[in-house]
Amino acid sequence: MNPLYRKIEEALDSIRPYLEADGGNVEIVEITEDQKLKIELKGACKTCHMSHMTMKSGIEETIKRAVPEIKEIISVN
Repeated sequence: MNPLYRKIEEALDSIRPYLEADGGNVEIVEITEDQKLKIELKGACKTCHMSHMTMKSGIEETIKRAVPEIKEIISVN
């Protein structure tokens, strides 16, 4: 497994319990060569009207703190 992928998964694992408590989750779709991370919100997170807030203040902040080499995080939903 790619070390960068592993670091991102570990960061996501730290917030997954909160997403899962609301019936949602997040999945890595792709890490591009220029260090952009594409993710997909799953379950309730996909249709929740607060998903933009979850993405910005929860997911992005967690990943950027843990994996500063990621330049951009894009939701493919």
